[in-house]
Amino acid sequence: MKKAVVTGGSGGIGSAVCKELSEQGYFVYVGYSSSADKAELISREIHGEAIKIDVSDFESISTAAEYIGFADLLVNNSGISEIDLFTSISPEKCRQIMNVNLIGAMELTRKLLPSMINRKSGCIINIGSMWGEVGASCEVDYSASKAGLIGFTRALAKEVAPSGIRVNCISPGFIMTEMNSRFSTEDLDLIREEIPLGIFGEPRHIADAVAFLASAKAEYITGQVIGVNGGMVI
Repeated sequence: MKKAVVTGGSGGIGSAVCKELSEQGYFVYVGYSSSADKAELISREIHGEAIKIDVSDFESISTAAEYIGFADLLVNNSGISEIDLFTSISPEKCRQIMNVNLIGAMELTRKLLPSMINRKSGCIINIGSMWGEVGASCEVDYSASKAGLIGFTRALAKEVAPSGIRVNCISPGFIMTEMNSRFSTEDLDLIREEIPLGIFGEPRHIADAVAFLASAKAEYITGQVIGVNGGMVI
């Protein structure tokens, strides 16, 4: 059975990804930072395993990677954001956003990549954001971290393609998750007007994209940024 690792596996998008990959035949490691109970519940449901992976902590990354050993598929899904003026974001918050959204993804990939190279097989999928493509006012640090993730995707894809490893990025639009529950009804109505398809994305839309990119149907796709945004960014 193929093994998949999903960071942020207890969140809205992460849990949908874990469940979909389980249905596709993967044994899934449900990565979590603090939501152990949620991760355990999901892992029991899909017959996987919850594992603590605090991507902001190098020791946690190393411990988890050593325990996992190897993975056929890595989904770097962990992410945090902060809505505020750029000049109001503290250096500590900036580092936290960068560590979780970019550096952590790079370091976990660095730990699991050698086994993929040795086996000449593997797939890495980074979960970015449409704001990493076009930028968002009052989410400058978040946008920068996701833009970095896109650059990481493209560069690594070139480097590891000769080893039979594919690296892609999914760029979600507005997805109805707990992270977006802070918006008022009025705000949501305004956001919906900006989406050409006229509907909000759901975690399952991202999970479906992950399943496709991880499958043999995407064997000739690498280094790409796949927008799942309802036409909000074209």
